[in-house]
Amino acid sequence: MIVEIITPDAEIFSGNASSVKFPGLDGLFEILDNHAPMVAALKKGEIKLLSEEETLFFDINGGVVEVLKNKVQVLAE
Repeated sequence: MIVEIITPDAEIFSGNASSVKFPGLDGLFEILDNHAPMVAALKKGEIKLLSEEETLFFDINGGVVEVLKNKVQVLAE
């Protein structure tokens, strides 16, 4: 799936991933390939992204994630 992580300052990640874990308002949740469409609010915490080559971590102060047609877009603070 395609993942984009965007902050007010810059796009900090754009590429393919097999799994992404998010700090949701109600707890941690994970997005995998072909996930159902959804929108969720994020709280302060860490995004864990598993790409084909490596595992990446991004600290955020909150934001929103949208999943649609195998594309994950994150608007993070």
